[in-house]
Amino acid sequence: MRVMLRAHMDTAATNEGIKTGALPQAIKTLMEKVKPEAAYFGLHEGVRSCWIVFDLQDSAQMPPLMEDLFLQFNAEIEVAPVMNAEDLARGLAAMGTAP
Repeated sequence: MRVMLRAHMDTAATNEGIKTGALPQAIKTLMEKVKPEAAYFGLHEGVRSCWIVFDLQDSAQMPPLMEDLFLQFNAEIEVAPVMNAEDLARGLAAMGTAP
């Protein structure tokens, strides 16, 4: 299932992570694990944030993927299913064929 992970990370924790190199390493490791379809980084509500779209094969993947963000950077994380335009078209087409 295609999902979007949104993480808002604590400023003090990410400041320290930048100084020590832990933040770029954590992001690099996460990117290597999820092989994202898309990844964006910026500010949201005044804190460092990321939005990462990837294919989540099994919900059991969530703890090993996200715990570093929680533990190291006090992140607030949401994961939600998302669709691209092709997925939406297929879903809408299926609605038209339902009895």
